[in-house]
Amino acid sequence: MSPEDKDVESDAEDDEQEPPEGLVAVGGTVDADTLIRAYHAGVFPWSSDPAVTWWCPDPRAIFDLDTFTPSRSLRKSIRRAGWRFATDEDFEGVMRACAAPVDGRPSTWITDDFVAGYSELHRRGLAHSVEVYEGAELVGGLYGVAIGGFFGGESMFHRRKDASKAALGHLVERLRAGGFRLLDAQVPNPHLLSMGATEISRGDYLRRLKVALATSATF
Repeated sequence: MSPEDKDVESDAEDDEQEPPEGLVAVGGTVDADTLIRAYHAGVFPWSSDPAVTWWCPDPRAIFDLDTFTPSRSLRKSIRRAGWRFATDEDFEGVMRACAAPVDGRPSTWITDDFVAGYSELHRRGLAHSVEVYEGAELVGGLYGVAIGGFFGGESMFHRRKDASKAALGHLVERLRAGGFRLLDAQVPNPHLLSMGATEISRGDYLRRLKVALATSATF
């Protein structure tokens, strides 16, 4: 294990030593084993140019699995669209769609190294995707990491209005049915909050994470 990997493991364990912005380490690689250690410590990678950066923000964004409810307008949109939902049919396709440039965002942190690392987690059964199909076309989706009763949402995309929100709603239903305890949304922002995310302190998050990782759940 490299020095950078040690930082990923150790820095998030002592909440009082964390810098306010949540950056805990720089460097290392996004291979599957490093990612597993990072998520166990409450840390995730975010950006890779010129080096991978590792984060444990305070506050943290989560979707509360006990209280989250899709809006009535979203439920109507789903019924009108007639979308089909699936899981793990096209994991890499979802990652590539999340990485694709869109208006106002010419690039993302999801490089080929990220695709390779998370795709290996997917092969190990530790990362999953939710897909939204309109006919045969993939029009929305999300992907994330699942360990025990923890699911770490990584990124989402849409090619139709509300398709990413629909993917989130389907994910929540699946996590509830599978006995998951924590749905991490990482960094709070106005878009996530408008979708129903809530903010909790880093300390509270790490306590919830410990419980979730020790929980047996099925995706």
